[in-house]
Amino acid sequence: MKITVCIGSSCHVKGSRQVVEQLQRLIAEHNLGDKVELGGTFCMSKCQLGVCVTVDDEFHSVTPDSVEEFFNSCVLAKV
Repeated sequence: MKITVCIGSSCHVKGSRQVVEQLQRLIAEHNLGDKVELGGTFCMSKCQLGVCVTVDDEFHSVTPDSVEEFFNSCVLAKV
């Protein structure tokens, strides 16, 4: 599974760094380092939608406050 987080300026202002840090922590806590690849990209052209995240090319809008819910429903449920 590949998770890509936008780290462009608009998403950065909306908390992409915190989203990445929380995803790193959750991946480690659940021992998913061998099943989940976490990466970054500069712009997904959906700046108005918040921190843009894709899971295997499926788009999601995530905030620092919704990372855990996103992880549970879109990552844990699929690995």
